[in-house]
Amino acid sequence: MSDLQNPYESPSANIQEIKPLTAQGVLTEAMMKNLSDASPWLRFLGIMGFVSSGMYVLGGIVFLITWPLTEAMEMFEDISEVFPDFQSFGWIMVIYSLFFIGAGAVNFFPALFTYRFGSMIRTYNQTGQDHDLEQALKNNKFLWKYRGILMIIGMASIPLFLILSIVIFVAVLAIG
Repeated sequence: MSDLQNPYESPSANIQEIKPLTAQGVLTEAMMKNLSDASPWLRFLGIMGFVSSGMYVLGGIVFLITWPLTEAMEMFEDISEVFPDFQSFGWIMVIYSLFFIGAGAVNFFPALFTYRFGSMIRTYNQTGQDHDLEQALKNNKFLWKYRGILMIIGMASIPLFLILSIVIFVAVLAIG
């Protein structure tokens, strides 16, 4: 033991903060800054997605509940004179309401994946754990996979709706 060293001094170690992926060179500081800057926006868009999904569902439910009440109102008597079959449109309004409820349910999942992506990026910035970044990227993958599946369904439905529209148009011409 040397004369300069205090025997009663607490032991010390050379401790470095380790950011696993950035230390290995997989993520550069610029990449991390971009991810960090995107995190609040991703969380914001996720929350707005939750709000809009709720508005869709709430609007569909309110419309479904209030439609029978509006049929009883006197303001529709004038419309019934112009359109005699107006009262038979009730089933269309039910389908319309169910469409809005379904749209809210479908839009909920992209909002969830977007919010989780932004939230896990923020968690990764705080902890530096690889698992947090993996979870963030996993939610990003789910987001784009879900949107891709919706795009495939949407593109596949276009020819079906086109054929259905032609059939309905021909049927209306044949009846009228």
